Amino acid sequence: MASDAVEDIPDSPIPGIKLPVFLLGIVSFFTDVSSEMIYPLVPLFLTSVVGAPVAAVGLIEGVAESTASIGRLASGWLSDRLLVRKPLIVIGYGLSTIAKPLLAVSAVWPAALGARFVDRLGKGVRTAPRDALMADVTPEETRGRSFGFHRAADSVGAVLGPAIGLGLFEALSHHYRLVFAIAFFPALAGVIALSLVPEHRPKAPPKGKARPLRDLGTRFYIFFGISLLFAFGNSSDVFLILRSQNLGLTAAETVSAYILYNAVYTASSFPAGIASDRFGRRNIIVPGFAIFALVYLGFSTANHGYYVWPLFAVYGLYIAFTDAVGKAFVIDFAPADARGTALGVYTGGVGAMVLVSSVVAGELWDRVDPAAPFLLGSATGLASAVLVFVLLRTPAGAAVNSG
Repeated sequence: MASDAVEDIPDSPIPGIKLPVFLLGIVSFFTDVSSEMIYPLVPLFLTSVVGAPVAAVGLIEGVAESTASIGRLASGWLSDRLLVRKPLIVIGYGLSTIAKPLLAVSAVWPAALGARFVDRLGKGVRTAPRDALMADVTPEETRGRSFGFHRAADSVGAVLGPAIGLGLFEALSHHYRLVFAIAFFPALAGVIALSLVPEHRPKAPPKGKARPLRDLGTRFYIFFGISLLFAFGNSSDVFLILRSQNLGLTAAETVSAYILYNAVYTASSFPAGIASDRFGRRNIIVPGFAIFALVYLGFSTANHGYYVWPLFAVYGLYIAFTDAVGKAFVIDFAPADARGTALGVYTGGVGAMVLVSSVVAGELWDRVDPAAPFLLGSATGLASAVLVFVLLRTPAGAAVNSG
């Protein structure tokens, strides 16, 4: 599809949502069913089956996420430079699909690292072009709604995935590897569904030249810098899972609490996106960062497993208030012909910080105390909320959704 006017893009059955966004939501649904079937089981598999220390788990997740970051940076820039979105999206989803059987046959933790590398590389390659395509086909006034819808569709899969994975885990007598192998099939369904999504070529930059990074603007870099600070304390969610087990929850109880978290952010993502269109991105992101700070403080001070359930539930609100809304915020700042680049820089940089934060969290867990990584996250979350509130006030005369 050529770079048609947004008004010419067909609507979906959901009011305010364009058809390509709706179809990408279906793709993400199947992919997240697959990924979340195994995600809460992976740290338990690594520590109890292949014998990886917690520090190695942090390293694995950090390397995996930094790989995704490199992929985001490169693919976002390429999608703007080559004026294509869909080919990169297909490659990304394909890589994540083949990673599932690779993890199933991993006998030692370095092999599991390789499987996670392939999976996260796929996520990195697809994320920025996919989000840029959604921005390309969406009117500015419904941008938060579209990103919120996609996040909600994605997170419906994130609710069903762990439930299916847990059911299989129990039915198959705690056979981790077989669950990982079965997860290949919904991922394959997502790749097949992707064939229905039309290409939508991005706007060409002036005189056929790519914009320099400085053209992304001061407000983009302020938000990006704050997001890096936040990410420094936001280590991989595997530490929440390990902390739950550390507080006395069984594997089944831990996965059930994780499902509750997914259910909350599934229910909240679409309304949060709509609210950001109406009240401004900043006014949704600030409470999101504050909620994160409170939840991590709770995980640091909890002394019994029953605290995990309400903490995971509230944690779902943080994701709903920040993930899709943050991407819409970036699009608000970026020129139309540099959306892929801006999303690549933002998601890539934040993801790269996960390497640092996850390694630091693993070392703090092993050398200081399991509560230490969460105290760090609480402090950076609170600081980030204050900085966004102070530094990203809406300029006079600016649209409300610019923050």
